[in-house]
Amino acid sequence: MSTIQQKGSVKFSKGQNEFFSLLKKRVNNYFKEHNISKHANAEMVIKSIILLGTFVLGFSYITFGNPGFLIAIIIWAIMGFAKAGIGMSVMHDANHGAYSSNAKVNEYIGYTLNMLGGAVFNWKLQHNILHHTYTNITHMDDDIDAKVVLRLSPHLSVKNFHRLQFVYAFFLYGITTLYWVLAKDFVQFVKYTKNGVNNNSEAKNKTTLLKIVGIKIVYLFFMLALPMLMGVIWWQVVLGFLLMHFIAGVVLTVIFQLAHSVEETTHPMPDENGMIENNWAIHQMNTTVNFSPNNRLINWYVGGLNFQVEHHLFPRICHVHYPAIAKIVRKTAEEFGIPYLENKTFTIALKSHLSLLYNYGRIPHLNEAIV
Repeated sequence: MSTIQQKGSVKFSKGQNEFFSLLKKRVNNYFKEHNISKHANAEMVIKSIILLGTFVLGFSYITFGNPGFLIAIIIWAIMGFAKAGIGMSVMHDANHGAYSSNAKVNEYIGYTLNMLGGAVFNWKLQHNILHHTYTNITHMDDDIDAKVVLRLSPHLSVKNFHRLQFVYAFFLYGITTLYWVLAKDFVQFVKYTKNGVNNNSEAKNKTTLLKIVGIKIVYLFFMLALPMLMGVIWWQVVLGFLLMHFIAGVVLTVIFQLAHSVEETTHPMPDENGMIENNWAIHQMNTTVNFSPNNRLINWYVGGLNFQVEHHLFPRICHVHYPAIAKIVRKTAEEFGIPYLENKTFTIALKSHLSLLYNYGRIPHLNEAIV
């Protein structure tokens, strides 16, 4: 197929529907039987307040409290973890429509993406449409598509420098959110407009582009200019800002990579007619893996992204419910003989990701020489 993304150019088999039909019925019955909403509960609201409060209060103290460099740099670091937590646990659910049954509430909470310096418009195109629909399909899923010096798919060409990607990848992960702030949204806006993923009118796109520019200006003003105007030394602000982004970038990228870019998942390609062998639900089961399901801290912090199987099948269900419905998904998958991929711990998942980076970075003739 063409290496140019075209929404709808890849289709899934329409067979094998029994699995997902039964699974949806069982999950819906779970919520009916327990008389609970599929959306946020008190636990989710409290978590949101903690993460947002940590970020906002930390930044306010740095800007107006003059805590001194050592304390400030620690706060910047904590803000990095809070920033990643907001991305994984708050804005992610909201922009999937999973936080609330009220679309306006989801919209407003989804704007917390601006705390990452990102634009909701592009994120929904990349994540909700391309990644969730075409998971691990090369040239369709932007998360695994060709990066400057990273190879995350076996269907992409391998270069000599890829042999060291298992070493330098984490530095690149660290600049992910900074790149997002400075360039990614503009690159994606142009790309998605050209390839039809963004099908808005020219007039609407002009307004959208102005909004993206405005988001960047406001974000950079508050995060950089405002503390300097309040008397914080410029190099301390810049150093803290970079540290915050590096931490947030590593955390966000690693957590997302552990769900798809690991040895256990597959990378199916469409046939000459653009057809994927399995239907969409079974495709998700083959390309997505959970990790650390019994780790309470990870469950709380990463917003259910360690229950990525459940998230991909039911993205409009708030992540606080994933541990419960995971039992239903696993049971149903076993009944149909469908793989339910899972790494028991974070360490095992991280090792699997490192192995993938190492193996995908090897030159083909070296693969043959190394046993």
